[in-house]
Amino acid sequence: MAESKLPYEGIRVIEFTHMVMGPTCGMVLADLGAEVIKVEPIAGDNTRRLIGSGAGFFPMFNRNKKSIALDLQQPEGREAALRLIATADVVSENFKPGTMKKLGLDYASLSKLNERLIYVSHKGFLPGPYDHRTALDEVVQMMGGLAYMTGRPGDPLRAGTSVNDIMGGMFGAIGAMAALALREKTGKGQEVQSALFENNVFLVAQHMMQFAVTGKPAAPMPGRISAWAVYDVFTVKGGEQIFLAAVSDTQWAIFCEAFGFGDLKADPRLKTNNDRVNARDWMMPILRSRLADHSAAELSAVFEKNALPFAPITRPEDLFDDPHLNATGGLAPLTLPDGRQTRVPLLPLTLGGARPGVRLQPPSLGEHSSQLLREAGYSDSDIDKLKSNHIVNGD
Repeated sequence: MAESKLPYEGIRVIEFTHMVMGPTCGMVLADLGAEVIKVEPIAGDNTRRLIGSGAGFFPMFNRNKKSIALDLQQPEGREAALRLIATADVVSENFKPGTMKKLGLDYASLSKLNERLIYVSHKGFLPGPYDHRTALDEVVQMMGGLAYMTGRPGDPLRAGTSVNDIMGGMFGAIGAMAALALREKTGKGQEVQSALFENNVFLVAQHMMQFAVTGKPAAPMPGRISAWAVYDVFTVKGGEQIFLAAVSDTQWAIFCEAFGFGDLKADPRLKTNNDRVNARDWMMPILRSRLADHSAAELSAVFEKNALPFAPITRPEDLFDDPHLNATGGLAPLTLPDGRQTRVPLLPLTLGGARPGVRLQPPSLGEHSSQLLREAGYSDSDIDKLKSNHIVNGD
């Protein structure tokens, strides 16, 4: 997608963020064209150094951004930050409550300097009795019902990705977009707040409403009574696994015809979806036995030919070779901090038929420090002095 067609071109975002939630907000705005400036501590965002499950955080959530490294504990560092903020449309942060206020970089302080400023805070909880607590994605999954719904009965289990961090950052970006739209009408900015716990509650709201409608508590997903008769993972030839579904009476008929299961199609006990749900105890062992000698590839071919729902059981690393993603430009070239080349998933949307791409590689620490300070009115001698006093780091 040509940069000139990106909707937030000309919008400047200054972000004081780390980990996943805040950086996701900036990534979304950056992918959509905003100039996003990441203010890092002198030693750099801690996610640059994470290992294990956090090793991909920095390259994933910090593309299309510029980096400046400042010591905000020093007056000169805060002054540099304020000069940048004076040029900004949006400020985004996800530090503990009170941190930005101690630095004089909270909304109340900054809005006095610029009433058009939009300020996005990403927190564990929206204001209320819990807002003093330290939250993590896993914390809110446990207290917000998601871990209960994901795990087997009696075995709560967090979801397999940082769902609340990522979605919380997305809602922060949506809030920023809404505030930018309102500013066009009023000329004034506002504070936007997004939170992990409330995001998690939004995710499980369908189960809350299930209880409201039926009066019956939702069972954890592995132990639930499915709304659909055939909606399962099957272990088939060679020990392979595949997810297969037939979620309507029409699909059931097509499924039976495709595999020659005329006896099951004619069985009056299996006439409707609800009949089949009630018959799962004896019906599913029959289906599992009959399908066990087919390979996953054979089943996939039959289901695809007959427009029935199916899915291979895929590991994340397998997605780099996914033919659909590769054919549709869903993965873009990316340079990792150590210089290695890889590809990264883009935002799951198109604008004018194109995916917003990677314009800037994830920045090295302070890669744009000198450039941004010059734009803010600092001379080269000023910048050299800030660097020698360890107020600024980077190029």
